Amino acid sequence: MEDYKSNKKELITFRKTLRNNLTPAEATLWKHIKNKQIYNIQWRRQFSIGTYILDFYCPKAKLAIELDGKEHYTIVGDKYDYERDNFISSKGIKILRYENKEIWESIEQVIEEINKELQRRINE
Repeated sequence: MEDYKSNKKELITFRKTLRNNLTPAEATLWKHIKNKQIYNIQWRRQFSIGTYILDFYCPKAKLAIELDGKEHYTIVGDKYDYERDNFISSKGIKILRYENKEIWESIEQVIEEINKELQRRINE
């Protein structure tokens, strides 16, 4: 039996709050991936796996996208991300990580990388 559950009920309020208060980088990326704009695949915002909430998740491809702000680049942030990534990866989910500034400076390249990874995962 799996030791995790997706979108736990106890996280509903927190997930809704996060969805309604996207960071500027998250809002920008969401404009590019919502409504099946990339590879005709559906994405979810603020989707939980176990106790962790992913910024964006594509269930069909088991692909997650995480956007990292400055809080991720600390000793505490690094340790949390390491534990979180190990748990999520153990469920067969690949995580693509981008710094917020990559969204501002090279959104086209980010979208291209996401598209390539989707194609790879869907065609496996």
